[in-house]
Amino acid sequence: MLEEKTLVLPDIELGFTSAGPNAIGDDQKIDEKTFQDITDKYAKYAGGAPDGGLKAWSVILASMLTTLCTLGYVNSSWGIFQEYYERVLLSKKSPSTIAWIGSVQIPFFTASCGLIVCTFLTAECKQYWQLLLVQGLFTGLFSGIIYGQAISVVSHWFLEKKGTALGIVSIGSSLGGILFPIAGQNLIPCVGFKWTVRVFGFMMLVALGIANLAIDRRLPPVNVKGGLVNLSAFRNPAYTIYCVSGIACYLGLYTMPTYLPVSATAVGMSNSFSFFLIAITNASSGFGRLSAGFLADHIGPLNAMIPFRGLAGILTFAWPYASSQGALISVSVLYGIASGIYVSLMVAPAMAMGDVSDVGRRVGMFLTIAALGTLVGTPTSGVINARTGGFKDPGFYAGGAVIFSVLLLCVVRYLQLGRLYGKC
Repeated sequence: MLEEKTLVLPDIELGFTSAGPNAIGDDQKIDEKTFQDITDKYAKYAGGAPDGGLKAWSVILASMLTTLCTLGYVNSSWGIFQEYYERVLLSKKSPSTIAWIGSVQIPFFTASCGLIVCTFLTAECKQYWQLLLVQGLFTGLFSGIIYGQAISVVSHWFLEKKGTALGIVSIGSSLGGILFPIAGQNLIPCVGFKWTVRVFGFMMLVALGIANLAIDRRLPPVNVKGGLVNLSAFRNPAYTIYCVSGIACYLGLYTMPTYLPVSATAVGMSNSFSFFLIAITNASSGFGRLSAGFLADHIGPLNAMIPFRGLAGILTFAWPYASSQGALISVSVLYGIASGIYVSLMVAPAMAMGDVSDVGRRVGMFLTIAALGTLVGTPTSGVINARTGGFKDPGFYAGGAVIFSVLLLCVVRYLQLGRLYGKC
């Protein structure tokens, strides 16, 4: 029966209140009915993760569309806003000051679908503090809970094919990183900045509407003891060091995509070509994300991430020396593939470092901690750029941070495996 299939998990309570010894009979009946409703709803999904099927893949579609509207807009497309604000709307502000708008978005992945409202409000902003508040703080705040749920629910439906599933989900970020910059490049001269951002809002409205209809969980909701933070997860040294590696990586990972259009313009490239470099990077990133799923399922996520994150660090060192169209395109393509593999798999190790019942908190804590690097990374690069007048020093800073994070990943891999070789 259903009671025999109900999973009893340590340190958590199902989303209902048990009747106490002195409770009235009516209250006890209500509690029993609540419990029966929960088990009836999720009994059809009892057992292990299905690793496929119409429902599972529809959830992946929903998660991909959600990623398109969160990382694809908030993160992958920020370069077009950075360039436009420096050139037109906030021309009196320094690059590092403008970069705070983009960097503040990432850490606050803790809210709901007000993302669409904030997108429309961004079109009405005219001053720096308005953009920092709406496009920076609240866009990140409202996109957070959507992204967190979209990533965490993957582990409900996939186990053996989790790498492939995460790779497909992360393609949404690449699609957003292609669609939004190309749309912005073509729409801003025709309809202006305001209507361009409004079009972005309508695109999100359609995508998130489909996502809300398709997304679903397989396991019953639980009330986890300890609230939003599970400090016991940090008793695992591999998880702790992995969180630190996330901070180090994000200190430098987005420096090149953020300043790529500006640096291309600085060496004499046209504005239109500079815009398309972002789309080229994100298109190649999509290939990297798909490849990441295949690699992770066969050799393990950490084994896939370490060499390609190292390649991203090396390319960050090389980027300031690219001064021709061919060189800029080559660096953009290779960087897109390398960074795409990491971004696609970054939550997979955190998912594996504990029980599936607590995967949401582990992933959320990792993303929040790692986002500290994003918060200060690109503004720091902007400060270095302003003081040195070039991009070589920011490239050294960002590349060094990424390479340091690779060394930490090697430590995490050894702690997980307990040896030098093996799938991890």
